[in-house]
Amino acid sequence: MRTLAALLTVVFMLAAPLSAQDALSDARRLYNEGKYEGAERAARTALATARTANSARVVLGRALLELFRETASQEHFAQAREALRTVNADQLDATERVELMLGLGQGLFLEDRFAAAADVIEPMIVPSTTLGPMAHERALDWWASALDRHAQTRPVAERAPIYARIIGRMESELLRETGSAPANYWVAAAARSSGDVEGAWNAAMASWVRSILGRDRGVAVRGDLDRLVIQGIIPDRAARIGGQESNMVVAGLVGEWEAFKASWTR
Repeated sequence: MRTLAALLTVVFMLAAPLSAQDALSDARRLYNEGKYEGAERAARTALATARTANSARVVLGRALLELFRETASQEHFAQAREALRTVNADQLDATERVELMLGLGQGLFLEDRFAAAADVIEPMIVPSTTLGPMAHERALDWWASALDRHAQTRPVAERAPIYARIIGRMESELLRETGSAPANYWVAAAARSSGDVEGAWNAAMASWVRSILGRDRGVAVRGDLDRLVIQGIIPDRAARIGGQESNMVVAGLVGEWEAFKASWTR
């Protein structure tokens, strides 16, 4: 009986860390699948075990930030910030450090600290490839979005260099991954925001064609590009053309865009 009791004790001692490790793995998987409530629950389970608690704080913080985006609950944001700022970075592996920095950058963005967010995220763009293509695309998009929002707070004369940074980064990304959704979107969007309307128009058409190399054959980014062209680029082009018949100019440009899409869409 003593031998059996000793064996059971060993089994239970081994099972607890394994269970916590499984919970941490589940939390990461659920986060990557966009199931943030499930990721939060699994991360809290892993948080209860010392062996996995530090890593669990990273996943918990990032999941809570996503829940804040969905719910606008300040409690979610406060808990996310608490989880991320109490992480001991020395105990993280290289991949977890990338996750932590992306989470911190996202937190700064959600506090409207856009320039700081971009500075935190930018060094993580290349390392984020180790997290998988979706995570890398999200990092690119967060960085560009942060710079875009920062630019909108600056005088018009200061915006062009900021958008040039976005365009330069996205052009480099397209050389590496031609079907990249954020790169294909932002080369056009940043050109438009910098005042280069004709460049934005041409970039949007090029991105539309290139997007078939994306993971979803461009379905998502083409929707974004279509809205950008219809709601932004075409009105800007029409304003540049001028004249009293602006509605006719817009209608003509919309027709040109629709004809282009029909010619280059499967």
